[in-house]
Amino acid sequence: MTIITEYIHFNTKGFTDIIDITPEVKSLLNKHRLKDGQVTVFVGGSTGGITTIEYESGLLKDLPEALEKIAPTGKTYHHDRTWGDGNGYAHVRSALVGPSLTIPFAGGNLLLGTWQQIVFLDFDNRPRSRDVIAQFIGE
Repeated sequence: MTIITEYIHFNTKGFTDIIDITPEVKSLLNKHRLKDGQVTVFVGGSTGGITTIEYESGLLKDLPEALEKIAPTGKTYHHDRTWGDGNGYAHVRSALVGPSLTIPFAGGNLLLGTWQQIVFLDFDNRPRSRDVIAQFIGE
């Protein structure tokens, strides 16, 4: 059993920016020539999230609109009163989406659905430099 930890670095726009990181995860899997196992994709921090969607223009609008209804940006959150940074909504959205996702792989291929991509969501209220951890466990 092999464990490999890699980092995927990128810049974001914030404000529910959605970035498809599937190509980077696939590239890392190919780089290490692992055949069977699983990869956990994780974001350190409390204003980002990891999930899967069909990465297409409609959903790139639908998902932020849905999250705006659940945790609106125009509301004052207790976090904002505590820290004064105005990103309470980002922390709530991050908690709802979650910081990680585990994807199995077999035969050297991620076992994603046909229309399923791995995405990072940056909920913060400013552009950010982000690192996502991809930890592979397999053979």
